Amino acid sequence: MKKPVATLVSTTLLLSVGQAWAADPVRDRQAILAMQGDYTVDFAFDETVLLQPGYERQPAMRSGGDETVIVVEDTPTRIVLQHLLVDPKSGHVTKHWRQDWTYEAPTRFEFSDDQTWRVRAMAPDATRGAWTQCVYEVSDAPRYCGTGRWDYRNGVATWTSDLSWRPLPRREYTRRSDYNALSVVNRHTLTPNGWTHEQFNTKVLRRPDGTQVELAREFGFNDYLKTTEVEFTPARDYWQATAGYWARVRAHWDGFLSQAPGVRLKTKVDGMAMIIPLFTQAGEIQQGKTVTDADIARVFADWVEPAPAERAAAAGSSR
Repeated sequence: MKKPVATLVSTTLLLSVGQAWAADPVRDRQAILAMQGDYTVDFAFDETVLLQPGYERQPAMRSGGDETVIVVEDTPTRIVLQHLLVDPKSGHVTKHWRQDWTYEAPTRFEFSDDQTWRVRAMAPDATRGAWTQCVYEVSDAPRYCGTGRWDYRNGVATWTSDLSWRPLPRREYTRRSDYNALSVVNRHTLTPNGWTHEQFNTKVLRRPDGTQVELAREFGFNDYLKTTEVEFTPARDYWQATAGYWARVRAHWDGFLSQAPGVRLKTKVDGMAMIIPLFTQAGEIQQGKTVTDADIARVFADWVEPAPAERAAAAGSSR
């Protein structure tokens, strides 16, 4: 699929700068691991450039929360970070998104069609010295991946991804039907008070024939500020009780996402058909009950299947 020209140019410039630096995976690991901790988070999204006649800028979106980031896996070439939200008043815990980082990953999944993610091989030149970050839904269903190199110019640790596709975020799919994909460059930066996640998004209507219409550009800014004012013990207790269960869920997903062709979800876009039973099972585990692998497998059998074969006309439109 044709890439947005302006975004592609900016991405190429960013990557060319990163390529001028020698790879330092040990230092990179330290930067990734620095994102663990307790945070108050502000989320902001603003449509900036309007690209179609008659398109009206949508209202800016603002939200926030209290979130802890826990290291689930830590090896020389792979780090897994799990985000957990806590309501300070009630102590209610919500398993939030997850980010996996893999050094010189040979493959990654890419959002291609409605509820479909395809596993594709990565070119060695694109991954040499680079980390691939893959992001997952609250149910550990896939969202998007991006590949880029860490840069430490002027003492600032920054990772910038290449251009990739992702489905509509939750803030949009409940109220928008005029576009069906985001073309995205992500940037993570460590700051003295935590870290930030910038998103350079283009809202795109992708058509079955491979053509696309770009509606608007959007800038997203997620600011993770370290805090000692929030009690995160409920989140740590939840994860201690359920980590083994969610590891088994991830293993089921890995059966689809570790090799081609990838995965297709049979749920509605909101994914609640899977989120509810998986969260219910996790709650049962927390209560000391038993959930078998067969119980998890039944949820996957109902709602997950391998990605279908690509249509010839659409094969070149996924990127």
